Amino acid sequence: MTFKEIVKQLNIFQECKKYNLRLWQCPSFLFFIMGLIIIVAIVATYQIGTRYIESPEIVTLIVLVVVVVLLIMNFSITKSFESLAEANRMKSEFISIVSHQLRSPLVNLRWAIDYLVSEKDKISEEKEEEYFNILKENSNRMGKLISDLLIVSRIETSGFPLEKTEVALEKIVKEMLQEFKPFVEACNIEISYQAEDNLPRVVADSDKLKIVVENFLDNATRYVSTYQAANPAEKKQGEVKVELKRKGKKIYFGVKDNGIGIPKNDQKFIFQKFFRARNALKHQTQGTGLGLCITKSIIEKSGGSIGFRSQEGKGSTFWFTLPIN
Repeated sequence: MTFKEIVKQLNIFQECKKYNLRLWQCPSFLFFIMGLIIIVAIVATYQIGTRYIESPEIVTLIVLVVVVVLLIMNFSITKSFESLAEANRMKSEFISIVSHQLRSPLVNLRWAIDYLVSEKDKISEEKEEEYFNILKENSNRMGKLISDLLIVSRIETSGFPLEKTEVALEKIVKEMLQEFKPFVEACNIEISYQAEDNLPRVVADSDKLKIVVENFLDNATRYVSTYQAANPAEKKQGEVKVELKRKGKKIYFGVKDNGIGIPKNDQKFIFQKFFRARNALKHQTQGTGLGLCITKSIIEKSGGSIGFRSQEGKGSTFWFTLPIN
């Protein structure tokens, strides 16, 4: 931990602002008060001990025992309040993000329905189909958000079992690439796929593994599309490279893109739920901040590992490995 980070941790008012709590409810302030109480208790114990006990060794021992007990109590109380404060912050953040994510599709749905109702006698079949597609797209967005929230809830309550079987990862990847084909063609994104021959199977939950692959491809194509929209003058060809190969006793799956990338300061938070990188928020890229959190949980529960490399403005590579059966 750097000196700057230590100073930041000692800034009580900043910590209270972070958790949106009053001063006397803030973990840092409680830690400070408990520290003062410990100092007073040490002095009082020493004074009483020297007055009634002749042996200085016994006095020292008593003081040390009191210090240890108070420090343990201090740590436990502060940690408990910190957990509650963090839960309070996450609750507020959750309400804000979900409200925002649901508001947009709901507004679009209402607007499309109002138009279809008011213009039902004048609207052409072509226009009608366009508005029904808007309804479908926005209802799918809401369904995806609700599905992600349910998965995260089940993960946190340990109600997310994996039905592990032998899975051909290559088959899942090909199916997902086929599903994304219409989107990438519409966005002028080129997808290249490279896989080794005769790859062995992995032991995993097939349905959950589809969620992982879908999240990787969805993020890559979405952020490439975002970069293209934000930098039209560059006329940069959107590229997504998908790789599947064997690495020792594991199968490696990686997705590389040339999209907006992730700012360096944001990279340590990227697998936290509800987290969105600053540049993703700036460009108003759709997303809940739940996909990578879910993906990480699935891969780790499957006995694999997950990671990424990224550079802002250059793109990202997300990968995971799973043990071979």
